Amino acid sequence: MYSKEELAELIIKNPEEYNEYKKTIEDELDLTELDFSDVTLENIDLSNTELAGTSFIDSHLSNVSFVGSDLNAADFTRANVVECDFSESILNGTDFSYATVNYCNFTDADMAGCIVKEAELTDSDFSASANLAATRADDTTVWPDSDLLPDDFDTNYSKDNNEEDEEENTVSDY
Repeated sequence: MYSKEELAELIIKNPEEYNEYKKTIEDELDLTELDFSDVTLENIDLSNTELAGTSFIDSHLSNVSFVGSDLNAADFTRANVVECDFSESILNGTDFSYATVNYCNFTDADMAGCIVKEAELTDSDFSASANLAATRADDTTVWPDSDLLPDDFDTNYSKDNNEEDEEENTVSDY
């Protein structure tokens, strides 16, 4: 049995051994609040894993499975995320600001409160995601083509009420 820290080291240094170990366990792994910043993770099975509060800042992720994982408040700021599967994952409050997220699958992922400000989401499939309208985006967010978005989703940026209140309460220098 590995500790949380030993599993993190195994994921970074020996992903093949980690994937083999993952096949042998039945319980959900707890990798919450770990730091995977500035690393490259490829071909790793992080499905059905507790990853709440985990940091992937400035990382490169390719072909990582997050299927059914809890990624509440995880941080993917400035990450390069390619061909990853977020199906059925929980992404409430997850931060993808300034990230590049290409060719990823978000089928049945709960996107409520997910932050995608200044993110490039080209060619990722959000068509069957949940709560995409409850994401926090801005006018620089690059959305995929409409066939990869829910039918009723509007990609036009509009300020949320908090931003309008902040602007109204700002003291002018003039």
